[in-house]
Amino acid sequence: MREPGARSKARVLVVDDDVDLLALLEAGLEGGGYEVEVCGSAERALEMLEVAAHDMIITDINLPGMSGLDFCSRVVSERGNLVVMVMTAFSSIKSAVTALRAGAYDYLLKPLDIEALVHRLDRVVREQDTQREVQKLREIVAEERGFEGLLGTSAPMQKLYDLVARAGETDASVLVTGESGTGKELVSRALHRRSVRRGAPFVPVNCSAIPDTLLESELFGHSQGAFTDARKSRAGLFVEATGGTLFLDEIGEIPLQVQPKLLRALEERKVRPVGSDKESDVDVRLVAATNRDLEAAVEDGSFREDLFFRVNVIHIHVPPLRARGGDVLLLAQSFLERYAARFGKEVAGLSSGSAERLMAYSWPGNVRELRNCIERAVALGRGAEIEVEDLPERVRTHSRAQLVVGSDDPSELAELAEIERRYILHVMEVVGGNKSLAAKTLGLDRKTLYRKLQRYARAGTAS
Repeated sequence: MREPGARSKARVLVVDDDVDLLALLEAGLEGGGYEVEVCGSAERALEMLEVAAHDMIITDINLPGMSGLDFCSRVVSERGNLVVMVMTAFSSIKSAVTALRAGAYDYLLKPLDIEALVHRLDRVVREQDTQREVQKLREIVAEERGFEGLLGTSAPMQKLYDLVARAGETDASVLVTGESGTGKELVSRALHRRSVRRGAPFVPVNCSAIPDTLLESELFGHSQGAFTDARKSRAGLFVEATGGTLFLDEIGEIPLQVQPKLLRALEERKVRPVGSDKESDVDVRLVAATNRDLEAAVEDGSFREDLFFRVNVIHIHVPPLRARGGDVLLLAQSFLERYAARFGKEVAGLSSGSAERLMAYSWPGNVRELRNCIERAVALGRGAEIEVEDLPERVRTHSRAQLVVGSDDPSELAELAEIERRYILHVMEVVGGNKSLAAKTLGLDRKTLYRKLQRYARAGTAS
């Protein structure tokens, strides 16, 4: 069993259509202490990257379908922290320059010297470790402005900080709920940093992003030959998180057939890999998150009641941005500084007009929508301040926060749909995000309420 805080093996993905070379590299790199996965095309590699995290990629330039250079360029643009090395049997200055321009970290010439390659990868790992330590120092400095990476001084956030601090002292399972974009993963990471497991891994899993057929294998591992493409055994994310925290995002999307196995793993602290008759001990603290009404899911049979009670020992609800008052401007300024530095722009702050518009807007997409709004404003703005015209149209033209229903001036009256939207969101705030109670208060069935909330969220995050 891995000790708390111990570092996992670096994971390398090798892409080449030469089966013999793949076997050679797999054996050689595993002998050098690396966890290796292989495949024969860039398209398959992209699929594998969606399912599991990797530290490095080694790819041939000449591949069937998408070329290795196009694959490299795409990976670097989408996953800037992932190291990509390209290899080829044809050495030339032109091809080397082309590879580096595509974002490759290094250029390898076949035939490969396995021992030299392992030393080269070891150097990359040391550099990555240094970068992580520097990033940790930056995060520590940044956290002085907030609470464990969370930013906000409003009463709802102060209540959240207190609950996170108290929950962090225990090892009980926690269910984090809230609307999409409120920062549930940030809260979950704060819980981990406040726990006795802070020195061990925090392993996030987006349950909705992994196909149902692969989720069980990802969580519990699999043995060699358990299914097609299972060329070797894999431990799974429960084992990877041992000693630390396993974060199951969108837990409401876990298929029914996997839920009993998850419950057993949590209660007995043992996992059985797919296709194996042997169990492994695990020691994880579970933090789960969802924007679904799990109580309603229990009632309609899509989520097991016993699993619901097991994951919902402590419940933390993340408040929507519209309930956080002046936090809107605090967050906006933080995002502004971040994107000004990224885009190399000298933008000092918000104009009074843009600040007023930000405060008047209801933010159905929550903090994520605000972040996107400020990124756009900084990217397109030309002055020393963010002006009203730099904001997205939906924010600029949003109607006033107070609805007027008794005026004789038609221009002051709001649409019926807008009155309904704001009242529903107000009820959601009052009941603390409890959709069952909100639906009862509003006289709606839960499905209707859920559909309306989804529509409001889509409207808030549309471009």
